[in-house]
Amino acid sequence: MIQTNLELNLLDNPINPIFARHETFHPRWGWLNKGFAAVDKDNNIFQADDAPIRLGVGKNMVRSIRYWCNAFKVTDNDDKPSDFGRRLLGEKGWDKYLENPASLWLLHWNFLKPICTGTSWYYALNHFNDTEFSRDDLVNGLKGFRDEIKPNIADSSLTKDVTCILRMYVDTNTDGFVEDSIDSPFAELGLIYQPLNSRDYRFRFGVKASLPPEIIMACCLEYASWVSDNQTTISISRLLYDYSSPGLVFKLTEEALLNAIDSMTRQYDNLFLADTAGLIQLSFNDNPLDLADKILDDFYSF
Repeated sequence: MIQTNLELNLLDNPINPIFARHETFHPRWGWLNKGFAAVDKDNNIFQADDAPIRLGVGKNMVRSIRYWCNAFKVTDNDDKPSDFGRRLLGEKGWDKYLENPASLWLLHWNFLKPICTGTSWYYALNHFNDTEFSRDDLVNGLKGFRDEIKPNIADSSLTKDVTCILRMYVDTNTDGFVEDSIDSPFAELGLIYQPLNSRDYRFRFGVKASLPPEIIMACCLEYASWVSDNQTTISISRLLYDYSSPGLVFKLTEEALLNAIDSMTRQYDNLFLADTAGLIQLSFNDNPLDLADKILDDFYSF
């Protein structure tokens, strides 16, 4: 699943600057499963006249499901099942019905990793530095990012994206999003929350109850495969603070990351934590992508 054909230099261009392709809909329960199963039977379904009938949703939702399936990389650019999609959602996939909360974290990672087609999401998780923020703070920060990469995008598209981000990740009963967020599986991650009686939002840093060390380690190893060409180590600081790193995408603290890695080194004798002259590094004795696959296969086999 983790295996990818990414080249190292993609971290220099980690996004395809796309905005507001979601038709104002966040990904809802069942959409990724439904979209994957549909293209597995007919990869032309999203362009079919009867797609709304076959998928049981409106025309705008058909376009939204198509976007989200591609954005989460469960389908490819030709609307065919991706290798990741098959390994996660296929007939004999790890978690066909997304019953394991850990799978949502894996999807979240897959969405944000290069090449990310959710530019506003990439900005919010990687570049936006405010721990506590208002909706306007995020929109205004996103405008500056937009001006650097694709200045012809309308402000209204950015506002739609920020609204979608909050509906997607903020838990239910907040900011009037009760009906919308209740069917957003990614609200369960708890990455963004709204304190009681506050109009602002906060990122939640540190340990996440539903994020197991296996998912963290697999993503660390995938990240290492992008940045450590033919090397067998990567510094903890890179895993925490570099753009597109697990530390930023999962909003981990150093303690949370080290605890997860330490847990995995106790289970796999080809993974190590090394401290050299005060520089803490993750070391591995095998191809990092192969190790990541092994860890995920083991995790989902229980």
